[in-house]
Amino acid sequence: MTNSADDLLEFLAKSPTPFHATATLADLLLAQGFSQLSEHDSWSLKPGRRYFCVRGQSALIAFIYGEKPLLETGIHLIGAHTDSPCLKVKPQPEKLREGYLQLGVDVYGGALLNPWFDRDLSIAGRVDYTDEKGLLKQALIDFAVPIAVIPSLAIHLDREANSGRAVNPQTQMSAIIGQSDKAQSWRETLLLQLQLQDPSAIEILDYNLSFYDVQPPSLVGLQREFVASARLDNLLSCYLGAAALVKAGSGETSLLICNDHEEIGSRTELGAQGPLLNDVLQRILPDADTRLRVLRKSMMLSVDNAHGIHPNFADKHDSNHGPRLNAGPVLKFDANQSYATNSSSAAKLRYLAKGEGGTEEIPLQSFVMRADMRCGSTIGPITAALTGVETVDLGVPTFAMHSIRELAGSKDITHLELLLSRFLASPLV
Repeated sequence: MTNSADDLLEFLAKSPTPFHATATLADLLLAQGFSQLSEHDSWSLKPGRRYFCVRGQSALIAFIYGEKPLLETGIHLIGAHTDSPCLKVKPQPEKLREGYLQLGVDVYGGALLNPWFDRDLSIAGRVDYTDEKGLLKQALIDFAVPIAVIPSLAIHLDREANSGRAVNPQTQMSAIIGQSDKAQSWRETLLLQLQLQDPSAIEILDYNLSFYDVQPPSLVGLQREFVASARLDNLLSCYLGAAALVKAGSGETSLLICNDHEEIGSRTELGAQGPLLNDVLQRILPDADTRLRVLRKSMMLSVDNAHGIHPNFADKHDSNHGPRLNAGPVLKFDANQSYATNSSSAAKLRYLAKGEGGTEEIPLQSFVMRADMRCGSTIGPITAALTGVETVDLGVPTFAMHSIRELAGSKDITHLELLLSRFLASPLV
């Protein structure tokens, strides 16, 4: 695992859903000497060893159990999330209209809908099924090739399309998957696809499936300045957090958490409002008094993409807080604490970014929303509230956040990975 843009693109291409992203992260960690723990078992942790666990196949915690006493070092935490806004396949999605087979969609999170039209779409996710022996099984599935499209209505039939047309996902976004004179069962189609990897499968019981754009991630720009891909928010942070953890030493205790369900409020067993992080912290530090003392010495970086200043919409930013792509990671501020950054946590990160002893200074930018606009939020304030850990929100500046294809700066990949690595290697200031 490196900080190169090409390696990030490979990870993104392998991760069309949170399930696939988590499985890919797990494979990367195993290849780098991490041991997988089961939450069903008792844990016996050894200093200097590296571990990870997975919950629900879409949330992951990886950590280095440091050799130094935790009461002296605290825990270095990095947080990100595996989910992205998208279109899901409904439980009973089949539609037959005008001779076209369609699937009904359900919108996950705050998706930017217009960019989903006229894309080559595939479907991936998790399926639950029974096999020939009557056993209940789960599998990840990916059609991989384009099987669906949501065509736009021609401008000749909607002359106001360029004047601010609203999109109704219930009536205007059913995906076309083929033509037929009679209705066909989607679960039968799904079963045939599943049987390519498990011939013993006989019945689909349920599924969690997402549409995704098959256009691969790429570097664009005259100097390859930009990374263009789906799911940069927030798989970019998941990957760079894992890359930094892999390179971290064994002295300090370091932890990466990749929650699911951030885009829908985090109130699930896999989300930041759920018990996953505290469950693992209790396993690392079973004594309650010691755990509280360690957490007060700890610090977390909540890493989630920020809004870069768009040259066509510069007035959407505060004039003094318009982060530019490739100018460094962004510290995110909000007076109402939708971001967890405060002056103390920001100062500590700025101190680390400056470096010392001739080390490279990492550029940092600042973001705050216009006073007449409301910002989003992250796992940062939620995690800080549940654990009491001092937290700073930061991320790389991005264009088209929550679109089917987002844009970030390729230099910021290096900037952020270096900052995360420095954070894991430095005593908490």
